[in-house]
Amino acid sequence: MMLQEKQFTVYHGKDLGLTKSTHGYQLRIWSPVAAAAEIIFYDAGYGGNCLGRMTMNKADDGTWIINFGDERTAQYYTVRIFNEGHWSNEVADPYAKFTGVNGRRAMVADIQSATPPGWNDDAAPGYFSQQSGAETADIKSLPHAIIYELHIRDISVHRSSGVSIKGKYISLTERGTVNQEGLSTTLDHLVETGITHVQILPVFDFCSVDEGNENSDQYNWGYDPLNFNTPEGSYATNAFDGRVRVFEFRQMIMALHSAGIRVVIDMAYNHTALRETSAFEQLVPGYFYRKNRHGDYASSTGCGNETASEKPMVRKFIIDSMIHWVEDFHIDGFRIDLMGVHDLETMNEVSRSLRKIRPDILLYGEGWAANNSSPLPETLRAVKHNVAQLENIAVFSDDIRDGIKGSVFRYSEKGFVSAQAGLEETIKFGITAACYHPQVDYRRVNYSDKPYAKNPEQVINYCDCHDNHNLFDKLAIAGSEFSEEDRVNMQMLSLAIVLTSQGIPFLHAGSEFLRSKGGVENSFNAGDSINAIDWALKSKHKLVFEFVRRIIELRKDHPVFRLPSAASIEKNIHFIPNRPGLVAYTIDGRTCNDAWLEAFVIFNGSEKNQQIVLPLFEWHIAISQQQYVSGEVIRHFVMIKSFSCLILYRMP
Repeated sequence: MMLQEKQFTVYHGKDLGLTKSTHGYQLRIWSPVAAAAEIIFYDAGYGGNCLGRMTMNKADDGTWIINFGDERTAQYYTVRIFNEGHWSNEVADPYAKFTGVNGRRAMVADIQSATPPGWNDDAAPGYFSQQSGAETADIKSLPHAIIYELHIRDISVHRSSGVSIKGKYISLTERGTVNQEGLSTTLDHLVETGITHVQILPVFDFCSVDEGNENSDQYNWGYDPLNFNTPEGSYATNAFDGRVRVFEFRQMIMALHSAGIRVVIDMAYNHTALRETSAFEQLVPGYFYRKNRHGDYASSTGCGNETASEKPMVRKFIIDSMIHWVEDFHIDGFRIDLMGVHDLETMNEVSRSLRKIRPDILLYGEGWAANNSSPLPETLRAVKHNVAQLENIAVFSDDIRDGIKGSVFRYSEKGFVSAQAGLEETIKFGITAACYHPQVDYRRVNYSDKPYAKNPEQVINYCDCHDNHNLFDKLAIAGSEFSEEDRVNMQMLSLAIVLTSQGIPFLHAGSEFLRSKGGVENSFNAGDSINAIDWALKSKHKLVFEFVRRIIELRKDHPVFRLPSAASIEKNIHFIPNRPGLVAYTIDGRTCNDAWLEAFVIFNGSEKNQQIVLPLFEWHIAISQQQYVSGEVIRHFVMIKSFSCLILYRMP
């Protein structure tokens, strides 16, 4: 039976799922199609014995409710409904905050039972100020964020990490870890690098790893959601007790916050791993997923289904889930996977709802779908070119990503940093964070013929991430004719462009010391041998790491690299005339209270050294990939080596 949205009443209460009551627990599920509903209890998260079942009572607005006592604590449960003459499959409560091994049963527990010492005092660290290097906890503008993407297992599982318990949430609680040469790793490395936020690949409970088989060589990024509201069990030291993953995830959050780092989690609400057998489909058949005009499941996600975020109870689920992560796990932001699948109204309601709780929450996502097959028109969806209609939500810039290194889909294609001329306007488009600037020729930008951001905080600038080839491998494939020294310089230049552009910079873990995945383009299940970060690379490429660290420090110290508005970008950035392979510009520091009077930034992505005549002032070296020394004064002209950047400044 194909159900229409108009047949459903909407439940507005805040108590869906399991909640703690005075003398026990209450469970409420939403299933307006059900003629009956029941809860079944077990003594284990998988297998084990059935401990009984209880009939649920019909309640308000399509919900079913049951109350039971504290004696059920630590038991596991499923729910099912009777609809159209038969019982559905047993499924976990979609709102479950605790699950058993592999997530097929929810767990009866109170969130307070998984509280580490000190949790109630945990708070997000302050941002550095827009106007100075000082710390502040109430800044609401976002371009000061510097995001570092990591995978829980990758960051610590290699033998070189120095971590005692590897590949787990608690791996990121250890301090003092070093590689063989004594350089910091994991959490201490993040602190040393100077980033402000970690973005963690999926940590919701996903489907593809058997949590009960600790010794198998399993690996996945986790973009196959099973339970959205509880942490993944394979990253816990005990996946069989649903409370352990919650406890240890909270420990990790506390450790990152204590180290001065905020936490963004990657949420894939756009689809589910299961379809017909999912909890959503079993409890409310035909509601949670979009269907095309033929009645088939739509799949603009490329995953066999797409959630219908425009429907009130799907929208409510997404918002309730995100509020849960903020309130119960102190999450500081969300990266929204394939955000272009979701409708604009839902994303704006997400932003409004979360900002009532956390005015400084960081929200951003992929401004595209996997393909254009969605039955919801693109004009209504949160795609990149609609970002001006979003409220305090940013999108990734694939413009600057592919402008820097070449298309991620055409492996041999070069980019600006690998001597491909004609991409200068695309780099300028990225530097100005997709905001209007009169000196950008939008006819020559790779993917966008007009600016789409209304302010710089709506754009995430990056050159690589978990998807596709990482930066080192892409440069090696597309620039195989260049020397290794040239490719190292290309990588440094790439990261310099990202870290000095307006908007929000984003780094992929290990790019700061030339991490490779052996040329594997899509390593989502490739295992530790491909994905694990080898911390010996930090020693081998220490100069590259120090270069990146210094630019991050420079960005944090100088507001010229994080102008607060599109108007300030238009007013204060001035490009010198283009040359093939060269982009150079000045930034006026007077209107943003910078200690510098002016910055001069030069990028040379060509194979040739290029000379630039300087304005008639004394210029100091801030950052250089060549022979210049920090603080050195130069006048009249400067020679920019191939594949390098130079950042100059002048004082009042």
